[in-house]
Amino acid sequence: MIPDTQRRVPRSLGVSHIPAPAVPTEAAPSAPAESAGNPNPAPAGLRPAEVRTAPGLDPDVLDRARALPLDEKVALLTGAGTWTLTAIPELGLRTVTVSDGPIGVRGDDERVAAALPAPSSSAATWDEGLQRRIGRLMADEARRKGVDVVLAPVVNLQRSPVGGRHFECLSEDPLLTARLAVAFVESLQEQGVAACVKHFIGNETETDRTEYLARMDERTLREVYLAPFEAVVQAGAWSIMAAYNGARYDGVEATATEHAPLVEGLLRGELGFDGVLVSDWLATKSTVESALGGLDLVMPGPGGPWGEALAAAVRDGRVSERLIDEKVARILLLADRVGALSGEAGRVDLSDDGGVVREPDAPEVRAELVEFAARGTVVLRNEPVAGVPVLPVESAPRRIALLGANAIEPFTQGGGSAFVPAPLVSLPADALRAAFPGAELIVARGGATLRKAPAPAAGRLTAPNGEPGLLVELLGADGEVRGSWTLPDAERIWFPVEDIGAVSARIRTSIALPEPGRHDLEVGPVGAHRLVVDDAVVSESARVVGAEVILDSSYSNPPAVTVALVAEAPRTAEFEATVQIVDGESYGRFVRLHLHHRVPGPSVEDELAEAVAAAAAADLAIVVVGTNPETESEGWDRPDLALPGRQDELVRRAVAANPRTVVVVNAGAPVILPWLDDVPAALWWWLPGQEAGTSLAAVLTGAIEPSGRLPWTLPAAEADVPVLHGLPVDGYVDYDEGVDVGHRGWLRADAEPARPFGYGLGYADWAYESLDLAPTEDGGLLARVAVRNIGARPGREVVQAYLSAEADVLGRPLRWLAGFAVVDAEPGETVAIDIPIARRSLEHWATDDREWQLPPGGYRLHVGRSVLDLRLDAGHRVPGPQG
Repeated sequence: MIPDTQRRVPRSLGVSHIPAPAVPTEAAPSAPAESAGNPNPAPAGLRPAEVRTAPGLDPDVLDRARALPLDEKVALLTGAGTWTLTAIPELGLRTVTVSDGPIGVRGDDERVAAALPAPSSSAATWDEGLQRRIGRLMADEARRKGVDVVLAPVVNLQRSPVGGRHFECLSEDPLLTARLAVAFVESLQEQGVAACVKHFIGNETETDRTEYLARMDERTLREVYLAPFEAVVQAGAWSIMAAYNGARYDGVEATATEHAPLVEGLLRGELGFDGVLVSDWLATKSTVESALGGLDLVMPGPGGPWGEALAAAVRDGRVSERLIDEKVARILLLADRVGALSGEAGRVDLSDDGGVVREPDAPEVRAELVEFAARGTVVLRNEPVAGVPVLPVESAPRRIALLGANAIEPFTQGGGSAFVPAPLVSLPADALRAAFPGAELIVARGGATLRKAPAPAAGRLTAPNGEPGLLVELLGADGEVRGSWTLPDAERIWFPVEDIGAVSARIRTSIALPEPGRHDLEVGPVGAHRLVVDDAVVSESARVVGAEVILDSSYSNPPAVTVALVAEAPRTAEFEATVQIVDGESYGRFVRLHLHHRVPGPSVEDELAEAVAAAAAADLAIVVVGTNPETESEGWDRPDLALPGRQDELVRRAVAANPRTVVVVNAGAPVILPWLDDVPAALWWWLPGQEAGTSLAAVLTGAIEPSGRLPWTLPAAEADVPVLHGLPVDGYVDYDEGVDVGHRGWLRADAEPARPFGYGLGYADWAYESLDLAPTEDGGLLARVAVRNIGARPGREVVQAYLSAEADVLGRPLRWLAGFAVVDAEPGETVAIDIPIARRSLEHWATDDREWQLPPGGYRLHVGRSVLDLRLDAGHRVPGPQG
């Protein structure tokens, strides 16, 4: 570890820089040598830890913390529950509460929460000011729900378009990710709520996420994947989450919870991170290795690998107590920052005379969420029909056809830990009726897109005791009933179980089948089970599962057993499932079961024909296509980039029937759109959150300009994608493309995407009039760009600046994003905007010298509307050693 007096201050990344406070150090004695029989040998590459006091923390608090008994210190380093930290009243330390993000603040209760657009949507605004507003709204939500730490933002890059958590990330580009993340973190923490930045590091795929090790060269690490983390550390992030996966760095291969060179050497020592490093949930598997590796907090708790095992390691000399004091100091610093150290409710006064708590369905909150979703919407195409652009819809149509499964049930949030219980979901049909009150609206699904059936409809289930729903009985090993209750429906057969001696749960119900024909019953059990339908055993397994299922798709997306039930006349089907109670360790004991029911209905062909007929009869057709909860979620990666179901066919047939057709893509991550250049108008709507319908109506009418620009590259074909499946091979994920991630890789391959990085039309037209470039004293550049709105409507432009080196002698990208700015202009107005280009954008990481260097030579700065639509350029020369 580099002492603070010698620590090299990183140069600015072009984001606000808040230097880490000076951290006094106290040398710690080397730990005793590990014996050959030690069950917890320290991994290679570990260095003795230094003891650091928490900067700015009351020395008296630190002295009292050090005076605590060892067991109490260690208890502070593991969660008190799934979402809470341990309180120590004698220190004035109340419980600190954390919550999942980044789409909203779920909290540790069942209260509804504002459901924001997915991060990829807000990133499409390229607007740091809007990110700050999102941070303030999230802080409001956190305080309303009693949350101190929000597990957001995700700054891992969108390396592969099939990544399951692609929608949670901001961009495929490190600079865009860094600047937007910094704006969010600073805004959130200004309100006294901590950001916990995720996931450190190399966490770009969900497949085998707890097992693989990311391998990339140090230059790639520094220039690409570390860059957003470095930026948020400079901005003063209060906590960072260690990823499930491992990484290779400084010759050491270790998990992120055990990697001393990566954490103590790089993150803390070189970058100056003074916050808490928290494990991802259930990620910590060792005691000594993780303690020495730089981890501060094991989550969730109670239990886990620390506790008494860590205290014993301190007592026998394998871990220094000074190291424990250092971790305690950082926990206390976090608590102090969020207002938990004095025992107060938080830094912001929420009394009657203080701050105002806004509910997530309050009009002003909803208006903000509408704006966020609308501003992020990207216009992919907008061609005139009969000489008039289809968008915005300025003349009121008499009849509108609203088509597609996602039009009826929009996909508003991706699956997994980011999901929040929203207070409402604005549906497109309702919003369009309000926006076009004089129009007749025809709604048609055009075929299902989900492979799985929906949950049984309300009123179909009757428990054996005659109550609506399902009877749940907890059974002991002897088969005796230890407790029972009735679940009202099958939407959420997922409940905690107290330890009352039960080992399994029996769930029984009668399912009404009033419609004649074939009914499909789909059942997805988690763990050991026995499923009986109409007295026939349809599935049975003795395989007992544990907490490991929480971290893979078997928890939220288990394989289903499908039972075909034929009803020649109305009847009922008897269902009984006996399933194990899963021991989720720190998550507690629980039961999980999926029950779905598909009723007889029209064929896909019939539904497609109905939708096409509706399109033909309308003045305007709006086709909403997209992904769904089976497609984009934490826990698994997508197998391909195709739209599910027959949505491509629906688009082609609707456009053939009606030339005035707008296609709306409701997806968080890229999908192949083979018809994109054949439709009059197309919008990328993302996963828009609770204000789905209202935001779409605002965009269609032009009430809010859809000024989004793609924060990633939209492929035209899977074969063209530089990194399609970044999946582990033999336990490793190799980042062989090096620094050519995302749009850089597309340029290197000379492949043409459907739409390039940075693309977006908006509703205005723009002329780029001038570019002036001047060096700055710190070795960076300042670009002044004049743009003019030559359209007929007020508009917002995202001016993008890219650098290229005239001589590619260092294996640099052919072109890379170096700066950007958002500008608003009235029709005919010319606006000049300054775009700072940080010195770091011109530098590269010299691996042999292990430092940032500014290579001499010629550079060109290109400005324009996307990485492929560049309007102006100017040269700059960095002098060599001789000047």
